[in-house]
Amino acid sequence: MDEGMTIAQVAERTGLTAHTLRYYERAGLLREPPDRGGNGHRRYTERDADWIRLLTRLRATGMSIAGMRRYAELARRGEDTYAARKELLEAHRAEVLRKIEQLKDDLALVDYKINVYDKLMGDS
Repeated sequence: MDEGMTIAQVAERTGLTAHTLRYYERAGLLREPPDRGGNGHRRYTERDADWIRLLTRLRATGMSIAGMRRYAELARRGEDTYAARKELLEAHRAEVLRKIEQLKDDLALVDYKINVYDKLMGDS
């Protein structure tokens, strides 16, 4: 029988710390709390790890903890929330695209300044 993964194994797979995984659980970000082994330690499934990887991508792209919690709440409620989940992700996607455009503008300014220094130093 598959006994699942320990918190340390999931931390290694996801790049999160055990502390962060415990926080995600307390904050209501997991689809469901991990099972506990006979020793009381958390045991995670591959499905849990996949969900946590999704959370890391949402967080990396700037979704708030509240937004992630809302998404998890919707997911826990099942298929009837597909439209709401899609709407939440579409709004997040739009925000990510806005940030990308801002970063492009910021990068253009950095490139401009590098070019200025190249010219000032005669390295054009």
